Amino acid sequence: MKKIWLLSMLFLLAVVGLIGCSSETSGEDGEEGGTTEITYYSFSAAPNYEDVLADIVTAFEEENPNIKVNTELAAYDDYFTKLQTRLAGGNAPDVFELNYENFVQYASKGTLADLSGFIEEDEEFDPSQLNQEAFEAYQYDGKQYGMVESFSNVLTFYNKELFDEAGVDYPTADWTWEDELAAAEKITNKENNVWGTYAPTTMNEFFKIAAQNGGQLFDGDGNPTVDTEENLEALNYMVDKVTESGVTPSPGEMSGQAPADLFLNGQLGIVHTGIWMFDAFKEASFEWDVALEAGNTQKAHHFFANGLAVSADTEKQEAAYKFARFMSASDQVAELRVENSWELPAVSDEEILQPYLEQTPPENRQAVFNALDSLVMPPVVENWSQINDVTNQEFEKALNGSKSTEDVLKTLQSEYENILN
Repeated sequence: MKKIWLLSMLFLLAVVGLIGCSSETSGEDGEEGGTTEITYYSFSAAPNYEDVLADIVTAFEEENPNIKVNTELAAYDDYFTKLQTRLAGGNAPDVFELNYENFVQYASKGTLADLSGFIEEDEEFDPSQLNQEAFEAYQYDGKQYGMVESFSNVLTFYNKELFDEAGVDYPTADWTWEDELAAAEKITNKENNVWGTYAPTTMNEFFKIAAQNGGQLFDGDGNPTVDTEENLEALNYMVDKVTESGVTPSPGEMSGQAPADLFLNGQLGIVHTGIWMFDAFKEASFEWDVALEAGNTQKAHHFFANGLAVSADTEKQEAAYKFARFMSASDQVAELRVENSWELPAVSDEEILQPYLEQTPPENRQAVFNALDSLVMPPVVENWSQINDVTNQEFEKALNGSKSTEDVLKTLQSEYENILN
């Protein structure tokens, strides 16, 4: 009997020992003595900032030793399709990146965790640490469903050498569409595969160009207003640069090359792209700079914001929130972003942002902040992905000549109404 009792005690001690060992390597949401593993899914780190993200994750894990972050990256073009698949399959990442224009689509469908309670209880975070417009962009129905991490905008990037060769003055802050077209025509030399200017003929470009002409795609109540004279003039400006004046390469002339590649090859006088390309263009073999974009009836510049959201289905919301807050408001993260020109951190501390202005190239980094005086936000409507896709499909028809720009806008007016109703 004594022998049986002894064996039972040994067995019990062994079980307790195993449980103890287990608690050192696993835990729920930062449970004491355990490690919570979370998955972070991102598009903005690939391909140029993977090392920077790795440094950020290391810094976070040192500050939060009970949380381990596993990162998964996807290219922007594939990201949202893959994210939708994962959400539909019940395999959502614990925390994932969302851009501003897609945020409402996810928040409205209950896929995001409400972070308001975590923020209220977080003694280490004060919303005033962040740019308030960017912070509030991730609110829906009065609740905080995301933490803004960065913002960016689009400027006129120009090749000084091509301007000099064509005898054209560099872009100025008061340039108009007419000024840009005149410069682009002088720079374009199709025999040498050189074009004057490039901007994509896509929805993401269209809402800004429309704003530069006093147009808008939706009214204040979210009703479609795409079929207007102002928007038609804007679309004609975009399409005619390809089909009429030829100052912008057609898809066929680009032969599958990205506009950034053409710019680096010295084949574009101007490329309209985001400030996230500063680092990628550092090694250009020619001198380049940036300027505010041209307008027609007024100035208008993109304002893009990226943020982190937490899955409503994850059991690790607290750990996921901590990482989202770190990516959003940590001075260390902000300094790494500035140092590596990875968009701009959404922090309000001007001392952290000052080194950004001191870096070169480009010389005119002040234009990044001047552009905020005329910012235009992407439309915030549900089913943004559908609207974006149908718009780009119709624009392709305008570019290949199978449909007039007038008919494209009439089709889009009808399509938008059907999608939203």
